[in-house]
Amino acid sequence: MARRVSLPAADELFRPTAKSTVAGPDESAPRPPAEEAARPPARKTPAPRRPSGRVRHDEKMTVYVTSDELLDLEHARLTLRRHHGMAVDRGRIVREAVAMVLADLEAHGEDSALVRRLSEQ
Repeated sequence: MARRVSLPAADELFRPTAKSTVAGPDESAPRPPAEEAARPPARKTPAPRRPSGRVRHDEKMTVYVTSDELLDLEHARLTLRRHHGMAVDRGRIVREAVAMVLADLEAHGEDSALVRRLSEQ
């Protein structure tokens, strides 16, 4: 007698396991008139930007660096461990650096370090 195993469908296998903090567009919400939609949103006071820290990350991004940049990053990791007692991985250092740069860009706009450095290249 052959038994047939019931397996879950793809939508059940790949369902979100946690509530997403990024909300998609709400189809039931009224849409603004065309001239309001074209206008950029008013600039609000930016909330303090914090990196995600030690959590399970759902997204992945590949960044290519030179061997010197990778050695500098590893040296920073070892310095944090040796002199500051912080055992962090390279990814955490990169997430902290990205959070700092983005917060500076939001706070200072054209006067941010990111805009200055990218303008020099």
